[in-house]
Amino acid sequence: MKLLRHGPAGHERPGLLDAEGHIRDLSALLDDLTPRTLAPEVLQVLGALNAARLPIVEPGTRLGVPWSGIGNYVGVGLNYHDHAAEAGLPIPAEPILFAQWTSCICGPNDDTLLPEGANQLDWEVELGVVIGREARNVSERHALAHVAGYCLTNDVSERGYQIARSGGQWSKGKGFDTFGPIGPYLVTADEVGDPQQIDLWLDVNGQRMQTGNTRHMIFSCAQLVSYCSRVMTLRPGDLITTGTPAGVGMGLKPPRYLKAGDVVEPGSGMLGRQRQRVTALPHIPPAEM
Repeated sequence: MKLLRHGPAGHERPGLLDAEGHIRDLSALLDDLTPRTLAPEVLQVLGALNAARLPIVEPGTRLGVPWSGIGNYVGVGLNYHDHAAEAGLPIPAEPILFAQWTSCICGPNDDTLLPEGANQLDWEVELGVVIGREARNVSERHALAHVAGYCLTNDVSERGYQIARSGGQWSKGKGFDTFGPIGPYLVTADEVGDPQQIDLWLDVNGQRMQTGNTRHMIFSCAQLVSYCSRVMTLRPGDLITTGTPAGVGMGLKPPRYLKAGDVVEPGSGMLGRQRQRVTALPHIPPAEM
C-alpha cells in the first residue's frame, strides 16, 4: 500500500495510490495520516479497503509529506561504502547519527530554497525508514517489526554550513527550510519486503548523478533501527534517513553544486519519484532582518 497526503501546504488531506496509479482520497474515512495511523492494526484495515470506491484526486494536485507528526528526524552519515570512498573517509565502526530539524521537511516536489550566501548546495538521495511501533532497546532481529514502511528522501545539504561553518556537527548544513523533501508516498513494509534490495537514483537537470542500491549500505535498516533505539526512544511517525550512495556534488572533481534554476529528480522504482527546482530566496536588507 502506498499512502500519501495531497493538497496545499498546511491543508493536506489523506490519500493512497491505487494499482492503476490514481490518487484516491481518504478524507471521508480519516482526518489525516498521523503516527496513530501507522500502527499495524490500522494499516491492516486500510489495506483491506476497496480503493476503487474512493474518490479520485485531480491529477496534478500537490503532494505533501506522506504523514504528519514526525518527531525524531534522524540522519545517518557515510552509510554506503562508495560514498565513504568518494569522501575520502574511513568506514565508520558505528553509525554516524545527526539530528534533522523538522522545520526543514516539505513535500516531494516543493521548491528547494537556496539560502542567501549559500554556494555549496548539494543533493543526496536516500531511503527513509518510518517507525510504526515504539522501539526502545530492540534487537536487530526484531527491529523491522517496528517499521511501518519506507519512503524516498533527498537530504539536501549546504556543504559550507555542514563542514566549514559546522562548529563540529553536521545538522546546521542539513536543516534549512525545504531541505527535507519526503515522499511522494509511504510504502508499507509488507509491500517493500526486503529493504536491502531497493534501487535509488538521482538526476540533476536530466543528467544521472547517483545510482545505488540499499544492499550496499554499511549498516542495514535493521541495524540502524536497533542502534537508534538504544540511544533514543523511537516513536510512531519518527523517520530515519539511511545515508546516500556515491555521486554527490561534493565528491565530483571538481565539485559541482546546485544553483538557482537547477532541477533535482531523486527516484526509486519501489518508492516513486521527486522533483525539486532550486529557487533563490529574495535578498533581505540588514535593516529588515
